[in-house]
Amino acid sequence: MNPFKGRDFERHIILWAVRWYCKYGISYRELQEMLAERGVNVDHPTIYRWVQRSAPEMEKRLRF
Repeated sequence: MNPFKGRDFERHIILWAVRWYCKYGISYRELQEMLAERGVNVDHPTIYRWVQRSAPEMEKRLRF
């Protein structure tokens, strides 16, 4: 099963945001600004949902 199926953004963008949040502990608004600097227009509530859905599994796999 693909956890990214049906998402409006590419998988690597979601993974960037979740990884940066987990590793560096920056705010959702800061992540929104960082992604905007890279040409990705996404609002902070969307990033929040990505983190809530993906962070627990990512942290298990990557062991920050």
